[in-house]
This record gives sequence, C-alpha cells and structure tokens, in this order.
Amino acid sequence: MSDISQVVEVLEDRLKLILERYDFLKEENELLRKDLQQIQQDVIQKNRQIEELEENLGTLSVGRTIQGSDNIKITTGKINELIKDLDWCIAQLSD
Repeated sequence: MSDISQVVEVLEDRLKLILERYDFLKEENELLRKDLQQIQQDVIQKNRQIEELEENLGTLSVGRTIQGSDNIKITTGKINELIKDLDWCIAQLSD
C-alpha cells in the first residue's frame, strides 16, 4: 500500500508542476499576443506614414521639376502626365 501512496503522491506533485507551468505559459502567451497586436498596429501606422511621405515626395518632385525647369517640354510633359492621372481618377470615380 505504501508504494501506491508514493506513486499517487509523485503523480500529484508532477500534476501540480504541470499546472503551474501551464498557468505561466498561458500568461506569457497572453502578454505575447498583446505585444504582437501592438506591433501590428505600429506597422500599420508606419505604412500609412510611408504612403503619405511617398505622396509628398512625388508632389515635391513634380513641383521642383516645374519650378526649376528651363526646358518647357519637360514641364509640359509633367503637366500632361498629371492631367492624365486626374482623368483616370475621375473615370474610376465615375464607374
């Protein structure tokens, strides 16, 4: 009988240890999920900032080309390109 009680005691100890590890891992997992969610939100925000900066860069490049260009053909080409882009956008909105 003593052997059975020892086996049961060892099993109980192991089960307690497993449950403690489970609780620890569960809490750690929750923290990691929260961290991941925050990082994903940061990435989305950074991507939006990149898109805005790229748009600003494009606008700035066109403005500099128009402003500093002595060559009328280049300036006219850029203006025509912008008009085509606007026409395309209007057509997309119309559909």
